[in-house]
Amino acid sequence: MSNRIKQEFHMKKEPVRLNKYLSEAGVCSRREADKLIESGLVSVDGKRAVTGMKIVPGQTVKVGKKVVSRQDEMVVLAVNKPAGIVCTEEKREHNSIVRFLNYPIRITYIGRLDKDSRGLLLMTNNGDIINKMMRAGNFHEKEYKVTVDKEITPEFLNAMGNGVHILGTVTRPCKVEQIGKYTFSVVLTQGLNRQIRRMCEALGYKVKDLFRVRVMNIHVGKLKEGEYRKLTDCELNELYELLKGSSNEPVQNKQNRQRRRNSDRQEENCGE
Repeated sequence: MSNRIKQEFHMKKEPVRLNKYLSEAGVCSRREADKLIESGLVSVDGKRAVTGMKIVPGQTVKVGKKVVSRQDEMVVLAVNKPAGIVCTEEKREHNSIVRFLNYPIRITYIGRLDKDSRGLLLMTNNGDIINKMMRAGNFHEKEYKVTVDKEITPEFLNAMGNGVHILGTVTRPCKVEQIGKYTFSVVLTQGLNRQIRRMCEALGYKVKDLFRVRVMNIHVGKLKEGEYRKLTDCELNELYELLKGSSNEPVQNKQNRQRRRNSDRQEENCGE
């Protein structure tokens, strides 16, 4: 572990505004935190919290009856993953992303990038955010820059955008745009196994390079390969807004529950 990271995690924490404290703990955005505080749902050391107050180490913060501990501080990292690094927590994998980052606390990836792919990988210690961002039923966007082995044609772009038959299903329609003779960008809202590579192969193309540039509102930007950074407060607040209404359940569970509701309504209607 580098000295810089050690200092970052072992330095004495300074007082922090309550809304920022709640946001960093993964409770909600700062704006929503202010609403919670104003509604009287937040307490500090057993007393009703006040908007704008600051929290120091050792104080007890509750939202309703749930204690929000400083140990629960949410971490979300943007990583520029190099090719050859594997998205796995398997300890026997020497090139795992966990070994590569060697981060001081336990974090895991939000959506995989396969071993040969590069670019933006988000990592966090917050399981709820992982589920809400990655469930296909939430239709959250991921953008990629792809280079293939043959000249791109209008027919190829049209087929990619309308859906390709792979893995026993047809992929969702997606945004595709040519940006070079052999390069195109694609925005997906689902994440089938090696989806882009399989789509290209089904159309007679082979991927030479695949680079993820964006996940929802988070861009890789100028982050150098192999480096990482924490998300900014602005990015986190925007992310919270985008995740409003997102489910952390698998699509199948949601569909089954909807079927049960529909069945119940039909039974009620039949009884009238």
